[in-house]
Amino acid sequence: MMLNDYPQKEVIRKHLDLFICLFLALVTAFIYWQVKNFAFVSYDDLAFIQNNPHVRSGLTLRGIQWAFTTFYESYWHPLSWLSHMAAVELFGLKPGGHHLINVVIHIANTVLLFLILKKMTRAIWQSAFVAALFALHPLHVESVAWVAERKDVLSAFFWILTIGAYAQYAEKPNAQRYLLTLLFFILGLMSKPMIVTLPFTLLLLDYWPLKRFSFDRQGGTQEVLPTGAVNRRKKKRKGQSSDSNKISAPSESIPSLFPSVQIRPLLLEKIPLLILSAASSIITYVAQQKGGAMESLQNLPLMERIANATIAYSIYLFKMCWPLNLAVLYPHPVTYPIWQSLGAALLLTVITLSAIAWVRRFPYFTMGWFWYLITLIPVIGLVQVGVQAWADRYTYIPLVGIFMAMAWGISELTKKWSYRNKILSISAGIVIFLLTVLSWQQIQFWKDDFSLYPHAIRVTKNNDMAHNNLGTAYYNKGDLDRAMRHYRVAVEINPQK
Repeated sequence: MMLNDYPQKEVIRKHLDLFICLFLALVTAFIYWQVKNFAFVSYDDLAFIQNNPHVRSGLTLRGIQWAFTTFYESYWHPLSWLSHMAAVELFGLKPGGHHLINVVIHIANTVLLFLILKKMTRAIWQSAFVAALFALHPLHVESVAWVAERKDVLSAFFWILTIGAYAQYAEKPNAQRYLLTLLFFILGLMSKPMIVTLPFTLLLLDYWPLKRFSFDRQGGTQEVLPTGAVNRRKKKRKGQSSDSNKISAPSESIPSLFPSVQIRPLLLEKIPLLILSAASSIITYVAQQKGGAMESLQNLPLMERIANATIAYSIYLFKMCWPLNLAVLYPHPVTYPIWQSLGAALLLTVITLSAIAWVRRFPYFTMGWFWYLITLIPVIGLVQVGVQAWADRYTYIPLVGIFMAMAWGISELTKKWSYRNKILSISAGIVIFLLTVLSWQQIQFWKDDFSLYPHAIRVTKNNDMAHNNLGTAYYNKGDLDRAMRHYRVAVEINPQK
């Protein structure tokens, strides 16, 4: 019996990556397969697809030209427009096919995230856990189950590919790998400009897990090296006596606190990426100004924006841990009680200072926390676009940083536990099961307008837009009594709109 089992275990060990990829893909497909029967919702889906003559015509030369030149709906994201046109070519205006394209891209993102994390860190189970959280967390349902948010999953696809190409470049720098990194980044920006912070994320990855520079525990300096060179240096130092630590000062070094001039090569190689980010930001600003999507400082003062930003950062963390009562739209309250904004600011300050203090001991925590902070900046509300206070879809990329900090942190903190592997395996299984159930339920709210907006009204307060959109849905259905009822509520909540 034991002799027969051994070859099976060996096969599993050799093909473990494949089994994990299949598991992630199948579980994700299982919970999202229901969207094939979903309709378009009136919130952007109609404007983006069903009522958009350029998209309705499919892939045409005129449509392609329009995609690259339009600021329609206050954004410039030509690749997202082209993806919708391609979906029309494949499925016409049947919403099920459009939904499934989002699901396929989300599955691809999940598998790529696992493979690239595993390649960068050599930690298979932590990478698999991060990918599972990414695939199954209810906060990510909005980005996948909402057809108009194709731009989320598509830009994340190129975000992850950019990181993968950059990891290859860091291992062995050459022009071809760098140009591939630039290409994927450009495609990502053409899908959704939220990814403009990617150059800063790459700098975080330079520290951990790529280890292109590091902080000496004794306050000394470490040299800047390609990832492969760092790994070879570590192998070479194995077996040497303590006297071998007396090494001459490297030509490229970093100080014991915050690196600046000494990591100049790493900063210089980000300049082309930063130029692309700046160009995308300018285009987006112009598009949103022309589209009238930006709230003025008169309507929403700067201090209220700062208060909302700090609270939003905290709410995303809370909803990550307790993903209930999620809605398509969270109305902006404009003003907050002082204790809420001060409490949120205190929480962010404590975590940020801890991340700085633990930069050597827990590098994954520092990287993950600043990943979260930085990637949310474009949508945190300092530049207010739209009427929402925060949105679940904004967490699609930022929460990856928190997931990484959690996965490696739990592994580190439990390394001395008895029965550690069994406890962690059972705990991870319970978490994955709970997220699967919660996401299954959350996905069902995206079936149509008559599921989406009533749920939003139930779990939020004073949601005038949800009432207005539901009223419109009833009006289009011919139910004028219910339509007028919701229109009246919307006007009572917000007489100005």
